[in-house]
Amino acid sequence: MKILPVEKIREADNYTIENEPIASTDLMERAARQLYKWVKNRIHKYQPIKIFAGLGNNGGDGLVLARLLGDKGYEVQVYIIKYSDISSDDFKTNLARLEEIEEIGIIYIGKNTEIPDIEEDDVVVDAIFGSGLTRPVTGLIGEVIKSINSSGSITIAVDIPSGLFADSSSTGEIIRADYTLSFQMPKLAFFMPENDKYVGNWHILDIGLHPDYINDVKVNNYFLLKRDIQPTLKKRNKFDHKGTFGHALLIAGSYGKMGAAVLASKACLRSGVGLLHTHIPKSGYEIMQTAVPECMLSIDRYDNYFSEVPDLDMYSAVGIGPGIGMEKQSQMALKLLIQNYQKPMVFDADALNILAENKTWLSFLPKGSILTPHPKEFERLIGKWSDDFEKLQMLRDFCFKFGIYVVLKGAYTCTCTPDGNCYFNSTGNPGMGTAGSGDVLTGLITGILAQGYTPGQAATLGTFLHGLAGDLAAKKKGYEAMIAGDIPEMFGKAFRKLRK
Repeated sequence: MKILPVEKIREADNYTIENEPIASTDLMERAARQLYKWVKNRIHKYQPIKIFAGLGNNGGDGLVLARLLGDKGYEVQVYIIKYSDISSDDFKTNLARLEEIEEIGIIYIGKNTEIPDIEEDDVVVDAIFGSGLTRPVTGLIGEVIKSINSSGSITIAVDIPSGLFADSSSTGEIIRADYTLSFQMPKLAFFMPENDKYVGNWHILDIGLHPDYINDVKVNNYFLLKRDIQPTLKKRNKFDHKGTFGHALLIAGSYGKMGAAVLASKACLRSGVGLLHTHIPKSGYEIMQTAVPECMLSIDRYDNYFSEVPDLDMYSAVGIGPGIGMEKQSQMALKLLIQNYQKPMVFDADALNILAENKTWLSFLPKGSILTPHPKEFERLIGKWSDDFEKLQMLRDFCFKFGIYVVLKGAYTCTCTPDGNCYFNSTGNPGMGTAGSGDVLTGLITGILAQGYTPGQAATLGTFLHGLAGDLAAKKKGYEAMIAGDIPEMFGKAFRKLRK
């Protein structure tokens, strides 16, 4: 699913109006009917609904919603905020229609008007500003937003919480919505951690924007859904064998951290890879042979940490990092690996920390390599950022500069490509915030890469499957009781769900 910036959203609206064709007021009616259906299915008629409307088209959506709810017997009160003497044409049209319904009260809030009381049992609909806002909200509207936020009522934002910028970091007063009902597609702001307290749970309402425009428009942000991932999954043929599905090498584990090697290896094996060698220090030999008997072992000369690179000729993909530690010999061995393996590799955990201490090595990473940092590891690589939008731009610049893919882990794990496209993942849950979950992802992506998938496919498919398996594990274990080992146990079910 494409994520459109504000100017492209406007173009999509205009294209639909011109080419469907449809009147702008009828498109507004269509959008409000989707709002009404959502509200009707969740809000009881005995709950008072207070709609706060601005003077633009977002306010017009709120007016149509008020009329539709009033027609069905809901107790609706509309508050129009008079911050200007100018309103949109569609707003005026729908205000005239609403004024014909005596049962719905309309109150204007101006500079000299007292802001109405909002009870905790009320349902507030925020239709003040849409996605085109470019200035921080202050003054009268800021006071209204403060009142809504302090009321304790359930708050539903129309398209985007008022005060929130869609494509840049926000300041000023911002609605803290419990639910955000976004038209046709999500806004980039929804994927930024700094905005979670404003957006709440967001839902997409299909308002029938013209598919030709959406299919043809060029963007660099995407929200990955099942339908986007399914076509990348390769079919398995009757006469395929283990040699068909690649031979992966994982370099993982050190004294006291062999669990990372176990988790990564189990995940890699359940990715569908044909063969797996895991390179470990001597002290991990019995642990690995017992815990992962399907895995072949490459044993380091040192007892406790990674110090040497095995013969690389037979491997179709290499992943390194889980639990390897930061010993000087490990750092030199990683440098040697980068110099001697020419195919894309997967770097995680301590491999990333070593790269952060030796940033000149980044230029020598094989093109198309995949880095899988969490935010703190990424900060060590590129430095601090002032807000999440700056972080996203730094991510694009980093991937372009070094010709690599970065899987930046988080609630909507973002895979960024060397050409600057960002793919936000739709699977996963807070239960996956547990030690070892990243090791599982490393093993999974390495196994998928070994099977002949492109780096971009391995990164996005691996991330989607990892999150989907985590969602399945959460249903069984709950967020609190989930551990990383539960995730690869669900890979089989995740693959089946993806193939359906």
